[in-house]
Amino acid sequence: MKHLIILVLAFACLSASRTDPKEDTNAKIKAVYLYNFSKNVEWPEEYKNGSFVITFVGNNSSLLSELDKMAAQKTLGNQQISVKSVSSISGIEKSHIIFVPFESSALLGEIITKIKGNSILIVTEKPGLAKQGSAINFISKDNKQAFEINKANAEHYKLKINSNLMKLATLIE
Repeated sequence: MKHLIILVLAFACLSASRTDPKEDTNAKIKAVYLYNFSKNVEWPEEYKNGSFVITFVGNNSSLLSELDKMAAQKTLGNQQISVKSVSSISGIEKSHIIFVPFESSALLGEIITKIKGNSILIVTEKPGLAKQGSAINFISKDNKQAFEINKANAEHYKLKINSNLMKLATLIE
């Protein structure tokens, strides 16, 4: 009987882990990265009040779920974290970070036009987008999650990136 219970528990654990662990792992990693980016970027004073808003353009339920979990558990200084998902650029309002996933990359130019004059960190995940307007772009390096930073793009939006974060990134000019 004891062996049967162990077998059933082992089977249940294996079944539960078959929900595409790669996608969930990547979502968790990116959520942690986004949180750490927010701790290592300085926004102008007027952005230090109210909620810290992360806007997600598109629909990736795994990453949105991870960001919601993070927002429920963490704060940034005295700011609560708020996660918003929009399906089009018309839904973009005042944000601190706009995350543009691979499948929404074609909207980057419109997003840049829409947020003109605001201090918003644009984070993307398609090769080449750090040269096309995003400040931080997720990349894969040696089969590991990494990121690149375009400091000039960040400075264009009046954002200051911590030197320690810069040391961890591939720098794009």
